[in-house]
Amino acid sequence: MIRIREIGFKSAAFRSACVVAALGALALAACGRGEEGWRRDPAAAKAEQPAPQAGYLKPPRVVSAIREGAAVALSGQAEPSSSVRLGAPTGEALVGKADAAGAWRLVTPLAGEPRLYGLSMTLEDRTVQAQGYLMVAPNGAAVLLRAGAGAEVMGKSSLSPRLLAMDYDRSGGAVVSGVGTPGAGLGVRVDRATRGEGKVGEDGRFSISLDQPLTAGAHTIQVAGEGGEQQVVVEVSPPATPTNGPVASTLTALGWRVDWMTPGGGLQTTQLLDGGQ
Repeated sequence: MIRIREIGFKSAAFRSACVVAALGALALAACGRGEEGWRRDPAAAKAEQPAPQAGYLKPPRVVSAIREGAAVALSGQAEPSSSVRLGAPTGEALVGKADAAGAWRLVTPLAGEPRLYGLSMTLEDRTVQAQGYLMVAPNGAAVLLRAGAGAEVMGKSSLSPRLLAMDYDRSGGAVVSGVGTPGAGLGVRVDRATRGEGKVGEDGRFSISLDQPLTAGAHTIQVAGEGGEQQVVVEVSPPATPTNGPVASTLTALGWRVDWMTPGGGLQTTQLLDGGQ
């Protein structure tokens, strides 16, 4: 049995989510520090601190996704005047520029199945990767896939609890995510047994880890709290290893199921639960 922390999975496949890994255009930002860095003399480390102009840069982010015919317009925020890039695993890329306020906009064509992108920005020869992978569904919906955590379906809101996605790994460690009333307490039941509790964030989103792994087969997932409740029946099966790139997708009765490679080389399944195609 694996134990799951509130913030994500704790299986071996997901503990490596912050490890630097090259996935072509979908590479994520490196995190952590080398062992040698921790051994340095504090005075020497202080002397080597970068100048203020070379300080921390906030990663770029997507704020909205609006369908425009056979394409979707993605808008977001980055450092002012930085170069913004959306890269696909196939090697194609869209490049734009943030304005003086940091706003950017890129338009990408829709496809018959979900497409994954890595978002990054470059400013004065410094490149910063965004968190997670951006998935664009055939209907124009945009979803942020996060290794070891619940997916964020963009543009969705609801005052009553609403399940939007479920993520799980090969060991069955799972997280359910969705939207609800900001600040509301929630409980999650699996097959009538309580399996997790949490709270909706100020942004109206929640992500709750289940306290026991899911076995293969059909499970009834219920979320209840302020404003009501919702339940869905989800068919769970181990993540399938993608054979053509880092992602494999299948359309189910609930929505798209995406099996994708995490930065550390593990596999994660994201099952969308909102019926979007």
